[in-house]
Amino acid sequence: MAYQAGGQRSVPRPVPQGLEAQAYLQDYATFLDAVPFPSVVVDHRWDVVLTNNAFETLFRGIGGHATAMPGDNFLRFVLFHPEADTVLGDHEASWCLPMLADFRAALERMGHDHELQAIRREIAQDPLMDAAFRQGLPHWIRAVGEAAVEHDGALRPLLHPDPRWGATDCRVVEETPKTLQDMGYTRLTLVLRENRRGAAAPRRPGRSVRRTAGHLSVVPTRET
Repeated sequence: MAYQAGGQRSVPRPVPQGLEAQAYLQDYATFLDAVPFPSVVVDHRWDVVLTNNAFETLFRGIGGHATAMPGDNFLRFVLFHPEADTVLGDHEASWCLPMLADFRAALERMGHDHELQAIRREIAQDPLMDAAFRQGLPHWIRAVGEAAVEHDGALRPLLHPDPRWGATDCRVVEETPKTLQDMGYTRLTLVLRENRRGAAAPRRPGRSVRRTAGHLSVVPTRET
């Protein structure tokens, strides 16, 4: 069973077998909860293994979803949850496209993985997301450069529910100890920056840009 800071997860996740590995994860969860910034440990499918209280606070206002909750699978949350852009600022360019790039790389490495294939099928069933994956992603990478797809060091906007942070930015820091690496896990921390945008921005309807525009802005429209 996988563990989360503060107790066992409601949705079990596979973890390495052995009491020592499980004990390490329990102790790492305690350590993680001492980190003041939102932090999450994920596997190669972006299934969430551990989170801390700051992560839970960041996404506390997110409504329910059968498959795309931030504490279950972070990739699915970014791509498919209709309220993702109420917390992830500049959702399309700063979060969705880098995650799609990461997903594409995972597919190239582990194309046989059934869960990754299932996510690919879900992308294919969403016309806008499929267009982003097949057309928008290559176009975006050409425009911004390969370095933009890296998570570590990226500066990305957030809309934090705590008014002390409000509309701010975070620096994504990837810092994974060897023991977690050997388990196939990655740790990401969102280091919140001092609020430089004034009061918190109003929470917006989910996917407002994608659903009203009819196409992703990074996907070139056909000339008529």
